This record gives sequence, C-alpha cells and structure tokens, in this order.
Amino acid sequence: MPYYIYHVKPFGQLEQLRALDTFSEASKQAKLLRLQLELPATDKVKVIFAEDPLQAQDLLCQVRVAGPKGDD
Repeated sequence: MPYYIYHVKPFGQLEQLRALDTFSEASKQAKLLRLQLELPATDKVKVIFAEDPLQAQDLLCQVRVAGPKGDD
C-alpha cells in the first residue's frame, strides 16, 4: 500500500499531491512541501497510509478522538 501526501484545506477539501512507496520518502516529501508551498495557517500537508486514494480521503475526513492523558 502506498503513502499518500495530501494538501488538506478548510471544510474537508483535499488535494492529492503525491503517492510514494515508503514512509521515509513520503515524510521527506511532505516536509519539503510544507516549506515550499507557503500555506495559510488553516491548511496542512498530511501523509496517510491507505490502499487507494478513496480510502486515504475517507481516513483524512474521519474525526479522531484523543485518548486519555496520564494515569486515571
């Protein structure tokens, strides 16, 4: 499965930028893109591991809940 790099804009707008085979290469590319694109504070560049672009977009749109912090 490839690693996809997406430009994530407000209101769930997604733009696929790249698809790479290894995490290390995807991570390097994402870091470079974050520096080069001069994005507004509301935009992000994210790396996601998925079977295909449709699954990647679905995963990026899901709301994630943070786990508990520390000992309860």
